[in-house]
Amino acid sequence: MSNNNDYLKSPDLLPITHDERKISAFGFSVIWIGMAIVLAAFAIGAAGIVHLSMPMLIVATLVGSVLIGIFMVLIGDIGVEHGLSFPVYMRAPFGTIGTHLPSLARGFTASCWFGINTYFGALAINGILNILFGFDNWFLCFLLFAALQLFNTSLGIKSIERFADLAAPIIILISCWMYATLADKAEAAGKSVWSWVESPTTGMATFTAFMIVVMANMGFWATLAADMPTLSRFFKAPANERNWFKRNKTQLVGSLIIMPIVNTFMIVIGGVCYMAVASADPINALQQSASGFILAILLLMIVLAQWSTNTSANVIPAATIFSNIGGPRVPFWVGVVIAGIIGTLSQPWSLFEMLNSVLLIIGGILTSIVGILFADYYLLRRRRINVQGLYEANGQFRYLGGFNLAGLISWIIGGIIANIFPTYSSLIGFIVGAVLYYILAKYWWFKKYPQQELLDPDDRKYLGITVGKSWTIEPYVEPSFVPEITQKTSSEVKQQ
Repeated sequence: MSNNNDYLKSPDLLPITHDERKISAFGFSVIWIGMAIVLAAFAIGAAGIVHLSMPMLIVATLVGSVLIGIFMVLIGDIGVEHGLSFPVYMRAPFGTIGTHLPSLARGFTASCWFGINTYFGALAINGILNILFGFDNWFLCFLLFAALQLFNTSLGIKSIERFADLAAPIIILISCWMYATLADKAEAAGKSVWSWVESPTTGMATFTAFMIVVMANMGFWATLAADMPTLSRFFKAPANERNWFKRNKTQLVGSLIIMPIVNTFMIVIGGVCYMAVASADPINALQQSASGFILAILLLMIVLAQWSTNTSANVIPAATIFSNIGGPRVPFWVGVVIAGIIGTLSQPWSLFEMLNSVLLIIGGILTSIVGILFADYYLLRRRRINVQGLYEANGQFRYLGGFNLAGLISWIIGGIIANIFPTYSSLIGFIVGAVLYYILAKYWWFKKYPQQELLDPDDRKYLGITVGKSWTIEPYVEPSFVPEITQKTSSEVKQQ
């Protein structure tokens, strides 16, 4: 008979031990290249170039990329230190049941991103088939491409890294070609890439346009900033290393160097795309810039780009969250299917048209979660966590019926205030979420529900890889049914 803890112990949600961590700094950098080559980023560049020059657009993108990269690395230490995924650690600031609410927001957002990227990939596949066979049905291509990606993701984390190894160098080449071709097209139309602005602004209006690009970039990657532990728990890291920077070397290289560079390049291409064809649609731009066999090859690279992005950044985090919500009876592969269904029902072909406005809203909602995680992990618990308790339905993280009201109140208020000031949504969401949670948890909630790691801050008990510890939790295994008539005692067997 199962006990009340079973639903918290799905095998996909158990801590990753030190020996199971296989992704190196180079491997994560390659994954980041695959994740950051995402065509939806063109929308930010296209909207930004309307009011900003290309140099200003680049600076704004780098600022936003580095800021959200810092959030990623800070929160990613949860995975590196303890081997825990995002939805499992969220049981600490939100409760064993309350974790499902912000987790659903993250999982739903990731699923929508899956839909948008699949839409672009489907348009590219449809273009290839149209060139080769005269076939034209993008929606059928969408369904088939979605199914293929979901199957690949179900194979596991290593299949993603191997796929990114193949796709990344090819994707870089195609991106360079797109920039050169679209820049020539823009120049031919009399638009200087480095000085043209469609609607120039001055003073405060320029600063507002600058900050909107910064916040749009932060909102673009806010889902991964909150959910980085789900990926970082697979990163190689030295045991017994107390230096935070050395322990997080893999993260630092990928999220603060590779991602800002590649992301900025994609935003630049989006800006040039708008100059060249007055549209943020990359497939449309390609079809106006190439033809025949060359176009088919370029479109194939687009397909690879969307595939490598979706697996790491969208489907895996969403599937892990849905698996956590459903418990051990919802395995990872079922979570993958759920993510695919949501991504399709979100109608990504319509969602892309209003992407920039959506990003400002998403940024505030999700960075308030990041702020709460930061305050809980660094400011209150000082990186110590009762990992065993995270898997106990009636342990210290049950709080009030499974809910940590300090976390839920901070998230709701943080998200609302952030969206009152959308120009600064991601920064406001983080600050309000962190400050409010720190005050409510320390001076109210944790007085009602004492936390072991705060009462007894012993590194040996509550730290992970820093003290050379790998957390191990016995997984839930569904018992097999054995008919009572076949159960014999050893004495009965001997008598027969």
